[in-house]
Amino acid sequence: MKKSKFVVKYVGDHKKSFILFVAMFLLNLCLCYLYHAPAELPFYWLVLCLLFAGLVVGADFLKYIRKSRILEGMKKEVLYSQENLPVAESLEEEVYQELLEIFDQEVHRLRTEEGKSQQEMMDYYTLWVHQIKTPIAAMKLILQDAEDEKSRELSMQLFSIEQYVELVLQYIRLESIDSDYDFKENQLDIMVRQSVRKYAPLFIRKRLSLNYEPLNCKVLTDEKWFCFVLEQILSNAVKYTEKGSVSIYLEKGEKKILVIEDTGIGIAPEDLPRICEKNFTGYNGRRDKKASGLGLYLSRKVLENLGHGFKIESEPGKGTRVRVFLDAISVEYE
Repeated sequence: MKKSKFVVKYVGDHKKSFILFVAMFLLNLCLCYLYHAPAELPFYWLVLCLLFAGLVVGADFLKYIRKSRILEGMKKEVLYSQENLPVAESLEEEVYQELLEIFDQEVHRLRTEEGKSQQEMMDYYTLWVHQIKTPIAAMKLILQDAEDEKSRELSMQLFSIEQYVELVLQYIRLESIDSDYDFKENQLDIMVRQSVRKYAPLFIRKRLSLNYEPLNCKVLTDEKWFCFVLEQILSNAVKYTEKGSVSIYLEKGEKKILVIEDTGIGIAPEDLPRICEKNFTGYNGRRDKKASGLGLYLSRKVLENLGHGFKIESEPGKGTRVRVFLDAISVEYE
């Protein structure tokens, strides 16, 4: 804060004292006039008062500046501690500091309770996710040898349930402080093929063709989390493509850019800037009524943590192209 602002603020905080000083001087002037005192007496009185007031006000003003700067510094650093507060010099300041201490203790108590409650909730959902995997695995075993149309439909629905469960599990892991990242060089081709293989039944069921070009490059990343992002992108490509194909290739150029392109329904222009927001489903999600609004949100966060980025280009009725930057951090929409 500039000194001029300090002066204005100081005068505003002590205006009663200044008004009282002026009132006392005017009263003294009236008394001198009524009692026919010598003309120089009011002048001497004014000089004496100004000298005394200047010393008192000057010392108090320096103390005011010092105290204000301490508080301003604490505010800029978003740092609050009882020990860092200026020493209380009046009963009023002591009461304020006692109130701050009470508030601080209450905030600490509420944060502790909130953290405990949140941890209990995360533990519950983690346990639920792991327990639900057992009946899912059992149902997959029951249906794996079935050949009739109803069993195949049940298998597809079970696959969707499994993907939603996996999405919840990854969300819980990502929101935790100690996400288990393991960075090393991985073959891009192996990771993409692994993800494509997982969605092969959906490609077959929807009669979608896959245009795949060999991806002969290595990527410094975490295999498990990177595959999670690939699966989310492939899931959206298959879900919103009723006919046509999905293409996967490396973009030509100096930079390593993975492209996953589909011929699906595309994304509305007004939805593009918000598609990576948490819980945002857009027009397609509202129409489909099955979107969670978490897939691309988690993908963005994971890619940021991995040091990658992605760019989404789409046009309604013509499809969507997702470009994953394997050696740069960026998120763009067109």
